Amino acid sequence: MLTILVNLWIRNKEDINSPEVRQRYGILCGALGIFLNILLFLGKFLAGALSHSISIMADAFNNLSDAGSSCVTLVGFKLAGTQPDVDHPFGHGRIEYIAGLIVSGAIILMAFELARTSLEKVLHPQAVTFRYLAAAILLVSIAVKLYMAFYNHRIGQKINSAAMHATAADSLSDACATAVVLAASAAEALWGIQVDGYCGILVALFIFYAGLCAAKETLDPLLGKPPEPEFVRQIQETVLSYQEICGIHDLLVHDYGPGRRIISLHAEVPSEGDILELHDIIDHAEMEIRQKLSCEAVIHMDPVVTNDAHILGLKKTVAGILASIDPVITMHDFRVAVRPSRTNLIFDIVVPYKYRITDEALTGQIQNDVRERMGEDYFVSIQVDKEH
Repeated sequence: MLTILVNLWIRNKEDINSPEVRQRYGILCGALGIFLNILLFLGKFLAGALSHSISIMADAFNNLSDAGSSCVTLVGFKLAGTQPDVDHPFGHGRIEYIAGLIVSGAIILMAFELARTSLEKVLHPQAVTFRYLAAAILLVSIAVKLYMAFYNHRIGQKINSAAMHATAADSLSDACATAVVLAASAAEALWGIQVDGYCGILVALFIFYAGLCAAKETLDPLLGKPPEPEFVRQIQETVLSYQEICGIHDLLVHDYGPGRRIISLHAEVPSEGDILELHDIIDHAEMEIRQKLSCEAVIHMDPVVTNDAHILGLKKTVAGILASIDPVITMHDFRVAVRPSRTNLIFDIVVPYKYRITDEALTGQIQNDVRERMGEDYFVSIQVDKEH
């Protein structure tokens, strides 16, 4: 069904980097979620009334809250697609993350409410009447929720949407929760075991966990997280495809919402090259990144020596020293400053966060190793960078 609706509703459906296309995917999934969740609420409300089951009634109102969450998702995608303005020059894409966070909050609140009502049922148990119609409604509900989890996950993967992933997680937890409710009703009908309230608490724990996971997925991009390795690889391949560019470093990715990223990086170019020609190459690299990856790019030129055998030899020796300490350490911006009584080796190194050695201890170890291998006249000046 969703495939048919996508073909009818979304033009250029494969252009997922387009804010308009993303907006249409979000609105379509939100509207479909509202429709299906309202149907599930009505069906489960009827089943709960027939069987006098608190867990089924709670599950019904959970679906009603899901309809409200789908409204939030729909409105969030609509607002996220708004064009940039004077007050928000980078667009409104992060509203999509905020919508996902609101959905997560609704999931967690529903979990607490369900736990409260279920605890009351544990303290004051009431008999549950098993009805085949109610069981059939719950089975249909499980199938519908699994379908919703499937299409929300698939679209979330397609357009890389944290809000859609949150909705998919919610739908999957709902399917598990409804299965537990159905099992509780069957257990009481077959063996007379009153576990309705306990199963309600178990359902609440399912929903609470799903809400926490969804909240984390939407908070991470709001707080700032590293770019995807595949995205970094595409940037590296694009920039290094130009023969005149020797290497890149200090890559930063600023995320203003899906499809609204700005990157900056340093590109190493031969210091002896023609500056106008090199500048033109950098311009071409920036334009290619914009076209291929749909993001703004700013590239800073870093001149490096490429034709001095002595400096290249010193650089190779230092690189060997770093590799002997830990292969994970990388180096860039290598320069040599010769003074009457000493030679200064100036460079930056990149180490992971929470590295096993402090920055001070690491730079001290590098200085000692350089002087032992290269002589007492060599000193290092090191800037320690972290991987972004």
